Amino acid sequence: DLVAIEDRGHVRIIRLNRPDKKNALNEALAWRVVTAVEEAARDDDVWVIGITGTGDAFCAGLDLSGSGERATPHGPISDRLDDIHWVGRFLLGLRDDCDKPVVAGINGVAVGAGLGLAMACDIKLMSDAARLMAGYTRIGGSPDGGLTWTLPLAMGYEPAMRFMLENRTVEAPEALELGMVGEICPAAEFDDRFRAYLDQLAAWSPFSIRMTKRGMHRAVRAVDLEAQVRLELGNIRRCFETEDAKE
Repeated sequence: DLVAIEDRGHVRIIRLNRPDKKNALNEALAWRVVTAVEEAARDDDVWVIGITGTGDAFCAGLDLSGSGERATPHGPISDRLDDIHWVGRFLLGLRDDCDKPVVAGINGVAVGAGLGLAMACDIKLMSDAARLMAGYTRIGGSPDGGLTWTLPLAMGYEPAMRFMLENRTVEAPEALELGMVGEICPAAEFDDRFRAYLDQLAAWSPFSIRMTKRGMHRAVRAVDLEAQVRLELGNIRRCFETEDAKE
């Protein structure tokens, strides 16, 4: 399975499961993540959601090799019906459409759309062996996955601009200092700590944690998120049409 699902009490862990490709996103994996989040959001027995990766990577971003199946349950039909596409669904699905806390377990590298997926989560735990990178300027692109909203919200405007434009790689201590993540822990202890933290949240009242997320998200949702992800997609499509991107 491209996504491994694990239920532990009222916790559901969604694990990207393409370790041979560093969990890079093809159409099938990306839509499966979207579907898994939708299913968890609708399940009343799930109070807390965790998203992490299999192997030594969280998600290496878009699979630029084009490998992997395209047809999925949401698949190309949803792609044609909804121009927000899966990359916009990461942010809208995790923040607007899910009122349960979602915790990213950044066990390894998170790049591009993989970073977008991590930053769309409400809370981020990071292994001290992990690294974060946007990578868009390297391929002649522009940010997507909600990063134009989540990064300035977490880091502030200028730090987010510098991170994007300088194509920097950020390791765990700096990620914590910048506010990109809320906690780092040793790689050898990461999975245990990730599970323990999810259990800690699930010990609270499910009504309390859902109402808390609804209130907190509404307080920071000053922009039209759907319009923002449409702007991102329009920008990156235009970037990829240029000679610079082809080069």
